[in-house]
Amino acid sequence: MKADFDPRENPCRPRHFKPAPCGPLPAEGPAKQSLETSRTRLVLLGALFCLAFAAIGVRLVDVTVLKDPGSKIARAHVRPHVEHARADILDRNGVKLATTLETPSLFANPKLVQGAPEAAAKLAAVLPGLNRAELEAALSNKERSFVWIKRNLTPEQQFEINRLGIPGLFFQTEQRRVYPQGRLTAHVVGFAGVDNNGLQGVERGLDDELKTSDDPVTLSIDLRLQYILKEEMARQIEAFSAKGGMGLIADVDTGEILAMVSLPDFDPNDRAEVDSDATFNRATLGTYEMGSVFKIFNTAMALDSSVTTLAGGYDASHPLKVGRFTIHDDHAKNRWLTVPEIFIYSSNIGSARMAVDAGIDRQRDFLGRLGLLRTPSLELSEVGEPHYPREWRLVNTMTIAFGHGMSVSPLQMVTAVSAVVNGGILHRATLLRHPDGYRPEGVRAMSQRTSEDMRRLLRLVVEKGTGKFAAAPGYLVGGKTGTAEKVDGRGYARKELLSSFIGAFPMNQPRYVIMISIDEPHPNARSAGEATGGWVAAPAVSRIVQRMAPIVGIPAVDEDSPEIRRALLVESAETPGRKFAAN
Repeated sequence: MKADFDPRENPCRPRHFKPAPCGPLPAEGPAKQSLETSRTRLVLLGALFCLAFAAIGVRLVDVTVLKDPGSKIARAHVRPHVEHARADILDRNGVKLATTLETPSLFANPKLVQGAPEAAAKLAAVLPGLNRAELEAALSNKERSFVWIKRNLTPEQQFEINRLGIPGLFFQTEQRRVYPQGRLTAHVVGFAGVDNNGLQGVERGLDDELKTSDDPVTLSIDLRLQYILKEEMARQIEAFSAKGGMGLIADVDTGEILAMVSLPDFDPNDRAEVDSDATFNRATLGTYEMGSVFKIFNTAMALDSSVTTLAGGYDASHPLKVGRFTIHDDHAKNRWLTVPEIFIYSSNIGSARMAVDAGIDRQRDFLGRLGLLRTPSLELSEVGEPHYPREWRLVNTMTIAFGHGMSVSPLQMVTAVSAVVNGGILHRATLLRHPDGYRPEGVRAMSQRTSEDMRRLLRLVVEKGTGKFAAAPGYLVGGKTGTAEKVDGRGYARKELLSSFIGAFPMNQPRYVIMISIDEPHPNARSAGEATGGWVAAPAVSRIVQRMAPIVGIPAVDEDSPEIRRALLVESAETPGRKFAAN
């Protein structure tokens, strides 16, 4: 009989059974939902605590880091970031006249500077332009957390400052405007300030365009001609111990200014000790009584209005009295003079009589057509306003005829003379380069015939008259001299002259006008006691023409060839074949 087996009695036997549950299972429904709600509330509460701590952290960073100019983060916010670099300025051939470089600027947090006297001494040794006492006072002011030390440093200066190891000094990258040509184009290009704003010259006149343009701004200036003009002007200023001078070269068919010089000048890269006389642009901002060069317009007016012809003439045998004034000729011929002779010999008497025949209205209208009664438009802010009589009387008409009683700028003179010689078309002066082959439309100021007659008269002045020293063999220069006493109160300073020559070449087909005025020249040993426009300014124009002609592609010609002589003979339409010479 088989004995019964009780598994509970064998502890080594494996047990394969499911133990009984220990207590009741949690119920489904409301209990479970309550548990989930509690868990969600705990998560939300934790998130709110995180957000609160994050806000506190951000505020602490703002107070302790961002508000401290000495921190690296703050240095990026000391000055507004300049998003757009100022555009380069080029001459007409692509040579850089102005460009922008990134440079370091030095500032300090006085609160972090230890030993202000020693720090100031070390910085002054590295940066000699600094005032040591002022710097020490600034670094000692612990109430401030930011002071500029010096802006626009060189890499060498930055290196030397880093070597000092002074705590509390920091650098910020800024943009600095530099002018590779220095003094040579100072009055044309001008300069911009440390805040990237144009302050003078084209930098100011085209400030908005230079700030926003992605392309360089190309000027009409030819740096080669600029150099020639400045060098020859400086030579005459030195030779005649003059106060200064101004000069212009312009394209008669486009109005483009190819060179513009005002002396004395300045270095736009270093303006620390530049005086107002050096920054004053005599060529555009200065207005002057120009003297006999104004006879160009008086004669053109008389011819264009048919008041006279080249066959006409006037009595210049004795001085002309007008009230308490007496008009006389400096080199009187004391006889009746033809219109060409009045121009060639620069007769004040003949010019005044010619103007009287034309009358006030004709004179004022003609000068207005040439732009001489309004402020010219140019890409500069330094542009002078002409001065002329409010009440235009007969005596004003007479004195304006030979360049007294009315003041204009050299820029206006060059623009108006360009119209006189180019066929009678007035073009607006510009410092911006036109595309090759482009010729602006312009406005007719006088007839083609008047322009042709004036070209012949201007040529005769150089061949036979007061402008002989302006002759440049082979290049057919024509022009007019002018010597004006400068205004002094209500009168004139007899020993303070403005000596000028304005000319064009080649006169058979003019392309360029050149003007030079020398301010307060004094006679020298070679000038026979004279300091007139013929002695002072005309020789410089001669040299300029000979130097620039090969550069601009004008070949020399035989001035005595029959073709040239026929083109430049002074003939009257009323009396064909009559030729006028200065006999």
